[in-house]
Amino acid sequence: MADRRGAPPRAWQRMLSGRRLDLLDPSPLDVEITDIAHGLARVARWNGQTSGEHAFSVAQHSLLVEHIFRIAEPGASPADLLAALLHDAPEYVIGDMISPFKAAVGGGYRTVERRLQQSVHVRFGLPATLPDALKKAIKRADQIAAWFEATELAGFGEAEAERYFGRPRGFSRDGLDLTPRPTASVQADFLSRFGALAAGGPVRPDVPAGRGTTG
Repeated sequence: MADRRGAPPRAWQRMLSGRRLDLLDPSPLDVEITDIAHGLARVARWNGQTSGEHAFSVAQHSLLVEHIFRIAEPGASPADLLAALLHDAPEYVIGDMISPFKAAVGGGYRTVERRLQQSVHVRFGLPATLPDALKKAIKRADQIAAWFEATELAGFGEAEAERYFGRPRGFSRDGLDLTPRPTASVQADFLSRFGALAAGGPVRPDVPAGRGTTG
């Protein structure tokens, strides 16, 4: 819904936590994990074109990617695992845009996405920009998850999915949570997993009271 005519320019999103997140110049102090979990649990992967009673949410995808990354990288630290869990965190405010449309929109979307991702990282004690090796490992886990989602939920044949995402060598469907689940359940699981990783790594889940934007 558009703002009313004559309203002052606005580039911020009101969050349920009370924060006002500037989408063009986001502050880490305005990033809250409860807002991220709430938003991602309500954003559908594949534009909602998946089978099942419920949408397959970005929060459930994020849990899947972190699970796959943990298997593929058994020596990963809690901080590395947290980076995997939060790899799609910007989508809690900008939504999940499918790759062909991202390419059509171009640099503007990528810039907003990158700034939001950096703010999320800084908020939770991760490097603003992840090391290339870690980014590559998380991306591979993301592609493996996408292949299974595409073939199990989104109507892709295996050969078609392989062209876009590669074939997940060394991984099977067994043990992967690919049944779309209710929003509240996924949201709770996302927060629980974040809490477990935050307790085991150099992350900062709390910001001192009185800081950030809550007006």
